Amino acid sequence: MAEVTEEASLAEATVLLVDDDREILLLVSRFLRANGFRVLTARNGAEMMAALPTGGIELVVLDVMLPGASGLDLCRELRRDNPVPIIMLTAKGDEVDRIVGLEMGADDYLPKPFNPRELLARIRAVLRRGAAPLPVRRGRKIAFAGWTLDTMTRELLGPDGALVDLSGGEYDLLLTFLEAPQRVLSRDYLLDSARNRVAEGFDRSMDVQVSRLRRKIDRQGTLIRTVRGAGYLFSADVVRS
Repeated sequence: MAEVTEEASLAEATVLLVDDDREILLLVSRFLRANGFRVLTARNGAEMMAALPTGGIELVVLDVMLPGASGLDLCRELRRDNPVPIIMLTAKGDEVDRIVGLEMGADDYLPKPFNPRELLARIRAVLRRGAAPLPVRRGRKIAFAGWTLDTMTRELLGPDGALVDLSGGEYDLLLTFLEAPQRVLSRDYLLDSARNRVAEGFDRSMDVQVSRLRRKIDRQGTLIRTVRGAGYLFSADVVRS
């Protein structure tokens, strides 16, 4: 019963679908609405930006190939000041778009053509990941190297007190490191523990996620160390309160 309640809660979310293919907009939006979601649609970047301020948008499904500004450009622009989860739609087999999309801050990707049921599953997974923080053994605040992560509010404060935005994948990855400091963690372990949907069939996804996290908290490369042939090690001391 609890699982049904959770899915019903997720289905109440508002999704913005951005694609210039009218047939995809029609079919996918109809399918998502049939599964309980509220769906807004846009055919280009201008329509997407006009829809965002309407409020309540909890996830964006964004096609890479759009007229005018590309989906990658729009993803980069969104990530400047908006933490809304993003699922990119990419051309089948185009690994470059997937890598760039992840580096721009996308939370997941789905190659075209796709089954609407798979998109539904990925939307639910990304929303669930963002809604339910991973359990922490002791306390709600975790301090490391001058940083503080609040697992109740999912907020990360830098040494200067500034708030740092984290995507859902970045938050899960950081929390996984904080739960196992001073230990070498393999890529497979990180993918499983961080519940990273983008991992399927994409070997470099964890390296991309680590690179994104480093740019935000570890520009000197001292906190997250690469252990050649083994994985990564989080070197900072961790204190929970």
